[in-house]
Amino acid sequence: MNIAQNTVLITGGASGIGWAFAERFLKAGNKVIICGRRADKLEAIKNQYPQVHTRVADVGQEKDRLELYDWVKANFPEVNVLLNNAGIQRRVLLTQNDEPWSSHQSEIAINLEAPIHLALLFIPLLQQRTQAYIINVTSGLAFVPMAKAAVYSATKAALHSFTLSLRYQLNQTPIKVIEVAPPAVNTDLGGPGLHTFGVPLAEFADAVMERLASGEEEIGYGTSEFSRKASRAELQEVFKRMNL
Repeated sequence: MNIAQNTVLITGGASGIGWAFAERFLKAGNKVIICGRRADKLEAIKNQYPQVHTRVADVGQEKDRLELYDWVKANFPEVNVLLNNAGIQRRVLLTQNDEPWSSHQSEIAINLEAPIHLALLFIPLLQQRTQAYIINVTSGLAFVPMAKAAVYSATKAALHSFTLSLRYQLNQTPIKVIEVAPPAVNTDLGGPGLHTFGVPLAEFADAVMERLASGEEEIGYGTSEFSRKASRAELQEVFKRMNL
């Protein structure tokens, strides 16, 4: 992937992995557009980085996805990178769950429905570019699930599957499809303090950018790099250890 001179749209770009990628694409000489649900976070970034283009959008809502696409098409028709990063992780004990279905549905919508829908929306626009990219952020949990984050793990496994099919279907187009599968990274995913054991965010983001530049199509790191290459027996062993 040419990591310079692109116009990059990053969902969930105001914090965590999304913002780490946004910063690095900026430094590499790209036009960067980020969207997120929190106007205050986007405003703070805009104040510090006026060159970043921001849009308040909840990609878990179909209306917001359609409006985001229309806004990008009208204002940044040269966009050539869609980075589907937005995601939420909820840890739910299914046998004692009294939450409404809408809580689970929201997790599915943000993690899975949104990247699929946005890919479908942007494909016609991206096909007009000489080089274009759809980058889907999945997880090491796409390959070996964490039982206490059952819905999250399932959405990431489904997104991994969709990414493989999308890459195959777009093989004869200018659009390259890339999957980034993070391990546990020290961010606030799922809530502050849950991932302090994870790899440092800057270390992970720097490694991914290097591998994007080298042209890789499926990128893991640390434990997720092991999981994406592991045998079925190895995955079973990892699953047992992870869910003790």
